Amino acid sequence: MTGQFAGGDLSRLRQLNTLAVVHALRRQPPRTLTEVARAAGLSRPATEDVVRELETQGWVEQVDPAAGTMGRPARRYRFRADAGWVLGVDIGGHTVRAIITDLDGSTQFGTRQPVSPEAGRVDRLAVVDKVVAECLAGAGRKGSEMWATTVATSGLVDAAGRVALSVALPEWTGLHLADHLRRQVSGPVLVENDSRLAALAETWRGVARYARDVVYVLAGLRTGAGLIIDGRPHRGFGGAAGEIGVLPEMGWIRAQDHLRDWSGAPDGTDPDDMAGFVFAAAREGDRQALAIVRRYVKDLALGTSALVLALDPQLVVVGGGFSRSADVLLEPFRRELDKRCVRTPEVLQSALGEDAVALGAVKHALDHLERHIFDPGSGLAAPEAPAR
Repeated sequence: MTGQFAGGDLSRLRQLNTLAVVHALRRQPPRTLTEVARAAGLSRPATEDVVRELETQGWVEQVDPAAGTMGRPARRYRFRADAGWVLGVDIGGHTVRAIITDLDGSTQFGTRQPVSPEAGRVDRLAVVDKVVAECLAGAGRKGSEMWATTVATSGLVDAAGRVALSVALPEWTGLHLADHLRRQVSGPVLVENDSRLAALAETWRGVARYARDVVYVLAGLRTGAGLIIDGRPHRGFGGAAGEIGVLPEMGWIRAQDHLRDWSGAPDGTDPDDMAGFVFAAAREGDRQALAIVRRYVKDLALGTSALVLALDPQLVVVGGGFSRSADVLLEPFRRELDKRCVRTPEVLQSALGEDAVALGAVKHALDHLERHIFDPGSGLAAPEAPAR
């Protein structure tokens, strides 16, 4: 194989060999040099040379022999997932969440703080800063140790990390979120739509792990959608894919308003808290509540049906705050889809609950590293925090 490379190509060959060893060790139990060589498709001497260099760089470490091992055990090595860290931040209408994981996606720490739905840009960003600082402290990490960060927000975001349009959060349109987060963390800062990231999380650790084409419906105080096509989040040309709710004819703008019409809630109930009372009453068979739920579900299903007819997905996942009442919502939702769709896909409740968006942000950051560090097209970087 070496004879096919000359001059500068030898460094490329070594880079490819290094990546082969890394992939042979990542997300695997500790392996001996012989096992690594077999998995990487390299000779044992070449593997030993690469492993020695990776040890020096901090990517790989030798594992102590198991207790009770007789004789001289073969050396075993593992990939150091803790050589780097990623941060996922979910900026919601009522809550800001953050999660830090290692390079294999194992959560090190997560935290959240409430925020007023009416909070303006300055106040909401102050909560974001507080949550990120608390998450870093809880994980025992510094911002300079983050290799990549993804921030989730409602609305449309451009490739530079600027919120191009958001109607859900006050004073949010035009905000350059990536620039703001770069004050606290190193490495690339990516910004993405929250529904799209929730859909990604479901394909990673949720109910959609087996599916390649998914429509994720955010059912809560606002309604949105995230699309997975052929296993990848679909943004569209300008990042507006899935924004079918902007069409008044689809009913998503008014859907939540039905749940505020119920008269059975205690006096003084915040309109944003009304849905929980409606779903509870419907669960008990209250006729008025059941009628309200049907009106809500009809509007929810209208926009979803348009997406299903366009994409023919394998699965529809219902997430968001209202998905906690899936026992009340899903069956009438399926019936409404049956009325409109040529083929109704399987419909499932989200398995990730309130952490879906933050987990999707983490996965998005990990995927970025996968493309830019662990991909043979770009090569392996040294395991140290990117410079500010």
